[in-house]
Amino acid sequence: MPLHTPRWTVVLLTAALSLGACEGVSVQAGSPTSTDATAGPTAKGSAGSAKAQLDKLTVAKSGSMKGYSREKFPHWRSAGSNCDVRDSVLKRDGTKVKLSGCNVVAGTWKSIYDGKTLTSPTQVDIDHLVPLANAWRSGASAWTTAQREDFANDLDDPQLVAVSASSNRSKGDQDPSTWKPSDPSSWCEYAEDWIAVKTHWKLTVTATEKPALADMLEKC
Repeated sequence: MPLHTPRWTVVLLTAALSLGACEGVSVQAGSPTSTDATAGPTAKGSAGSAKAQLDKLTVAKSGSMKGYSREKFPHWRSAGSNCDVRDSVLKRDGTKVKLSGCNVVAGTWKSIYDGKTLTSPTQVDIDHLVPLANAWRSGASAWTTAQREDFANDLDDPQLVAVSASSNRSKGDQDPSTWKPSDPSSWCEYAEDWIAVKTHWKLTVTATEKPALADMLEKC
């Protein structure tokens, strides 16, 4: 290297050589970083970002239930070793969880829908936040069975949540215009999660569902 090469040039050359030595590193313009990929397209953000997502959702009339059945949304997908996605959610959402193999046999869960504390996995329902029937009416009827299976077992978005059986039964397949969690402190989170799921899966909202979600976001 010439004696008169500026010091900043040496620094840049050294940094470039160091990067080149990292086998397999390739960064292209416009490509997401590993952090972006981990966060995913519907990572939770502020109420402002949820409102922005809500504004972009397509408003449409509720579709027909013709042809619907829960069997067209295969669940719960196997997670190996005689365990399934239900076990995965119980482990994720519980505290002091005890396992037998990978099966959840004990723990404590807080149901965000009604604030109840559940002390046995038998008391817990794993709810599809956006109900399968609602998804069918808002676009999933046109999906393949494989796509519907991915939706019914979605652990990447806030689509699966451990709640009390009674609150899950009360909710049924209703959207936020006709059913809200009995615990108002959960309305913000519920609306943000509902919007995130519908955004990621490109599902529509009805003319009554959209303002109901906007009202719930006021709790944020």
